Amino acid sequence: MKLTTTTMVTVDGVMQGLGGPDEDRSGGFERGGWVAPLFDNEAGTFLNQVYERADAFLFGRRTYEIFAGSWGTMADPGGNPIWTALNTRPKYVASTTLTDPRWSDTTVLADDLAAAIADLKGKPGGELQVHGSGNLVRWLLDNQLVDEITLLVCPVVVGQGTRLFPATGPDIALELVESRSTPKGVTIQIYRPHRPPAVRTATPDQNT
Repeated sequence: MKLTTTTMVTVDGVMQGLGGPDEDRSGGFERGGWVAPLFDNEAGTFLNQVYERADAFLFGRRTYEIFAGSWGTMADPGGNPIWTALNTRPKYVASTTLTDPRWSDTTVLADDLAAAIADLKGKPGGELQVHGSGNLVRWLLDNQLVDEITLLVCPVVVGQGTRLFPATGPDIALELVESRSTPKGVTIQIYRPHRPPAVRTATPDQNT
């Protein structure tokens, strides 16, 4: 399977608490729920198509618990591609603290995460999808386990909150696969990470 990540971010890179004011208030975040006014039918159709391609899902613990408490407890609305995918396909959680997952068809990956994910990627199928899960995405990128990155950049600056990429971290070269924008200005960008690094350290000028 190909490991893909899909993340909704603001122009200033914030990914925290997009769904609602109380979705994630960690760190004193008070500006949640920013995605709804900006998401239009075209962006929704694109996201539905992403979920329809999933053969399995991989989550970090925080995102898993948010999804389990919403999509995992919702009655089947009928014909919703996101609900169908999340509730009928295998789910894996990278966590050393989660011991009793409440969502059916969930497997906790607690030991040797890199080996477990490599094993999942080696299975036949289309996509092993990661949604949200910022800490996990950063770890996957650090370990060169991501095959494709999808960013849905929403036209808003939130000004606080957890960002997808840290202030310091590894540099990664990205190949642009696709780019388009929706009527409300959500920019959809699909990248493939590759090496060598995107930025090279400058050589000091010996004459200064």
